[in-house]
Amino acid sequence: MKSLEAIHKAIMEDPANRAATDQGIGPLYSASEQSRIAIIGQAPGRKAQDSAIPWCDASGVTLRDWLGVSEDQFYDTKLVAILPMDFYYPGKGPHGDLPPRDGFASTWHPMILADLNELQLTVLIGRYAQKAYLGSARKTNLTETVRSFREYLPRYFPLVHPSPRNFRWQAKNPWFMENVLPTLRDTVAGALTGA
Repeated sequence: MKSLEAIHKAIMEDPANRAATDQGIGPLYSASEQSRIAIIGQAPGRKAQDSAIPWCDASGVTLRDWLGVSEDQFYDTKLVAILPMDFYYPGKGPHGDLPPRDGFASTWHPMILADLNELQLTVLIGRYAQKAYLGSARKTNLTETVRSFREYLPRYFPLVHPSPRNFRWQAKNPWFMENVLPTLRDTVAGALTGA
C-alpha cells in the first residue's frame, strides 16, 4: 500500500497529468489517514484550480450549509477528504465545464481511499460520482437516486450538485430541503464524532 505522499507524487508524475505538472499545477484534492468523510464531486472548476482551493465558490458555501459544517471543518483533512472524480480542471465545453476524464478516479481513488482508515461516510455529488460508486444500484435518474438516499446509507449519501444553477431543481423538489438535508446533517455530525 502506497502512502498518501507517494500517491500524490505518482499522480503528478503520471504522463496523463504531465502538462499540468509542467505548468506548476498540482492535483486538487485533499485527504489524510484520519479523514472521516469523503466528498466525491465532479472536477475542479477554473476558479478552484487557479486558487488551489476546492469548493471556494458559491457552490462550496451551499455545500457546507447542506452538510452542517464550518469552513474550518470542511478544509480540515483530519475530518474531510475532498476527492473529485478528476483532480484537474478539465477545460471548457460547449455547455459548461467538460466532464472528468474517464479512468482517472478508477485509477487513483482506490489507492487513496485504502489509506483512509477512519472513513465513515462518502458523499456522492452529481451523476459522475454516483455512477462510479453506486453503479447498477443507481435509480433511473439523479433525482430518484437522491430521493432514495436511505437505501445507500450508512456508506454513501448521494446529493445533487449545490450549484446556484440548480435552483429550479430545488424548487421542483421541496422534499430535498425538507427530508434529505436534515438527515444529511445528522449523518455528517455522527460521522465526524464517531457516533
